[in-house]
Amino acid sequence: MRIKVLFVIPTLDRCGAEKQLTLVASNLPKERFEVRVAVLTRDGPYSQTLKEAGIPVEIIGKRRKLSFRAYFRLKRIIKEFRPDIVHTWIFAANAYGRKAAFACGVPVVVCGERCVDPWKTTWQGWIDRRLEPKTDAFAVNSSGIVDFYVNRGIPEKKFFVIPNAVETPHELPYDKEQSKLELLNELGLPIDAESFVDSAKSTAFHEMNISGANGRPVQQLPFLIGLVARLWPQKRIKDALWAADQVKFAQLNFYLFIIGDGPERDSLLRYREDLQVRDRVLFLGERFDVERFMKSFDVLWNCSAYEGQSNSILEAMSYGVPVVASDVPGNRDLVIPGKTGALISEFYGDETRRRTGFSRETIRLLKPENKELRAKMGTAAQQRVREDFSLEKAVERHAEMYERLLAQKKQ
Repeated sequence: MRIKVLFVIPTLDRCGAEKQLTLVASNLPKERFEVRVAVLTRDGPYSQTLKEAGIPVEIIGKRRKLSFRAYFRLKRIIKEFRPDIVHTWIFAANAYGRKAAFACGVPVVVCGERCVDPWKTTWQGWIDRRLEPKTDAFAVNSSGIVDFYVNRGIPEKKFFVIPNAVETPHELPYDKEQSKLELLNELGLPIDAESFVDSAKSTAFHEMNISGANGRPVQQLPFLIGLVARLWPQKRIKDALWAADQVKFAQLNFYLFIIGDGPERDSLLRYREDLQVRDRVLFLGERFDVERFMKSFDVLWNCSAYEGQSNSILEAMSYGVPVVASDVPGNRDLVIPGKTGALISEFYGDETRRRTGFSRETIRLLKPENKELRAKMGTAAQQRVREDFSLEKAVERHAEMYERLLAQKKQ
């Protein structure tokens, strides 16, 4: 008899946890598992992927933080499906889903914590502690999350660390320069980034001939730096804009593509104007073809103040892109300094030194004499993804966790 698993998550938006749930749910062996998904708040792009994999998706439609209607509807779904395991993802689902699963007598309840969460208030911490005793396991994607929650009173023995998964690109190897040229043409961008906007700052850079750049050989195509993230405070996108200004000051021919959207968009656009880097930094909004950009990047940036485990870093590594990232838990599990990229120190909260670290390391990597180094880092990154972060391994680790927990309950 197959094991019934119900996943509960707040949304199916195009975000990290939602993507990982979709990957795992869609690929659990169908001969061993029957899977359904309950979505607390709203539908999203991953719903179609799940349905195409034959997985029923039920939208609950929670509209307020406290919703008895949503709670009772979730209980009804659980009673009708009668799952052996309920696996919740992210705080709202962890709260509603665990409470409903306990009330319905579900044999095994797994709580999915996907990020270090310093934003949690006293009452949210109280809910976590209140629900912990009946929770059978905590599924997390990095050791940093274990440390964070153990320090807040969750027993370490309850944690299962299962790293995020990334699908291996189907089109490897590919022509990076051709992909880059196609993107530039599609976006209407000149090969020479300096001709995008004739700003006073650009003229000054040339006149100053910083680092002798005016005499350097003309590069056929500009470097592309990528940043894929929600435009939220924790992502520190201002760090990227500031660093881009410094990379421009070094007279490198480049563009910074920022993919994602969020509440900070307007303020970031104003900051871009203040820095006069509109000729180099493009906000591309939400995209459904991120992989087309990933394979064209020369470097990926991740400036986050905290992470669980970044999907964008893993995806970039799968395409052989070196990563320059903040030295925070989660990122440390992915980036090996000097081998697959670089980690930038927090410098004890010194914002200027941290931002300078991003620009300095990026300038170093993009120097013509370091072309071979970038290629070696890219190859090492691809190898690391294949060995440690494959979809097959992540799915089997989840399957083994479910079977082990259920077997323990039956003893």
